[in-house]
Amino acid sequence: MYPQKPSETYDPTAPPVIGAPVYQAAPPPMYPMQSVRSQEWSSGLCDCGQDCKSCCLTCFCPCITFGRIAEIVDRGTTPCTTSGAIYAILACFTGCQCVYSCMYRSKLRAQYSLPESPCNDCLIHCCCEPCALSQEYRELQTRGFDMKIGFQANMARQAGIAMTAPPSIQGGMMK
Repeated sequence: MYPQKPSETYDPTAPPVIGAPVYQAAPPPMYPMQSVRSQEWSSGLCDCGQDCKSCCLTCFCPCITFGRIAEIVDRGTTPCTTSGAIYAILACFTGCQCVYSCMYRSKLRAQYSLPESPCNDCLIHCCCEPCALSQEYRELQTRGFDMKIGFQANMARQAGIAMTAPPSIQGGMMK
């Protein structure tokens, strides 16, 4: 057939035209994707004083704070109690709960395009575990999550579905 022009390519799926070559214009040049600019954390690593309740909860019961963070980051696939219990067991028997919790910091950063700052996730959790957990807790609160109600209730709340308790039934026989 005819030689192809450098800026055009042959399209074998196009219907043939008798007596004329079939050309298709070349696609526009591909430009490299622009890198997605990462967002900043809503609070600093040492800004624990911004939310004294979560700071105290993290200092006295880090397994609860971690469990709540893990449930939201895992999108409800792992219950708060399970993640918190694993964290508590690791803390009591190995002292290496920071390795477990740093994985969730990495997941959180990936979900919200947050920078790995001020240093590596594992280093932050190994050196400043309470500060790291408090920062992650505040970040999720800033993004609209009510940390006490769990992932499913947060999704229902965002969808506008009212989560109400079932009606109470009075005990005893009544006439």
